[in-house]
Amino acid sequence: MRRPAPLPTGREGAVEKTGSRRASSRRGAGSADRLGVVPGGELGAADAVISDIDDRSSARSLADPTEPEEQLTSTRDVWRAARARRKALRAEIRRFTQRSRRRRIVWLSALGAVVLLIGGSVIAAYSPLFAVEKITVVGATTLDPATVEAALSGQVGTPLALVSTSDVKAALLAFPLIETYALEAKPPHDLTVRIVERTPVGVIRSDAGYNLVDAAGVVLSTTTDQPAGQPLLDITGGTSSSAFTSAGLVVRSLPADVRAALTGVRASTADDVTLTLNSGLTVVWGSSDDSAKKGIVLAEAIAAHPGATTIDVTSVRVAVVG
Repeated sequence: MRRPAPLPTGREGAVEKTGSRRASSRRGAGSADRLGVVPGGELGAADAVISDIDDRSSARSLADPTEPEEQLTSTRDVWRAARARRKALRAEIRRFTQRSRRRRIVWLSALGAVVLLIGGSVIAAYSPLFAVEKITVVGATTLDPATVEAALSGQVGTPLALVSTSDVKAALLAFPLIETYALEAKPPHDLTVRIVERTPVGVIRSDAGYNLVDAAGVVLSTTTDQPAGQPLLDITGGTSSSAFTSAGLVVRSLPADVRAALTGVRASTADDVTLTLNSGLTVVWGSSDDSAKKGIVLAEAIAAHPGATTIDVTSVRVAVVG
């Protein structure tokens, strides 16, 4: 078996390729001679064919002006385009930063104005510019307003924002008739104290004398003699019993004319409250339920039966006169 011939080396391949190209040139030259092309200088048959193709392409381009042509870009055009792009980018950045800067300035200005306003108000409120110079007591009927104002005189000179509610409460504890109170600051220098007085429902006899009490059993005052216009309360169990609670609700619900004629209240339980008027009339009231309606029924029965000695309004639907 015969060994195949070795592959040509680099130099041998180059020589073979060169020879092939020369042979092709000679064949092309022969073809060119047959075509009537006269070679000039180093221009071979292949170069002549390429030149001929280029000439035909140029002719087609001239014949068809709409065919696109390749535009050559110079270095100056590239530089100008890059400079324009940089310029546009800088302008966009500058426009964006200016807008952001203006927005930031607006927000900071608004925030500064709010802080300045709040700070100024707080400083002014806690400064002597808004100190208390006048105290006015509103709602006092039994109490003397001037006496209450004198008890609160320690708050004069204190900024309105620093008026101590605990100090005011301590000063008002000296007046048992005050049930509730509220403070109203009226800049720049006025402090108004609105009070609600307790409503007394009668007096309870004790070793110390006559104790004036309200519906909650709070002792408002103590005197040796029975106060005028206040009924005597005879309550089983004292002020902490349910009978006293029921009697207090009944007294507070009475019409004004009946309340003015009331001289005594008696109750052993919450359901058997009995009233005595200065005319000698005895009113059997019962419980404190429907006290407002019972008061209307009682007033109508008194007007219809002026000589009655007993009126029972236990049932709100009808009064029993005796």
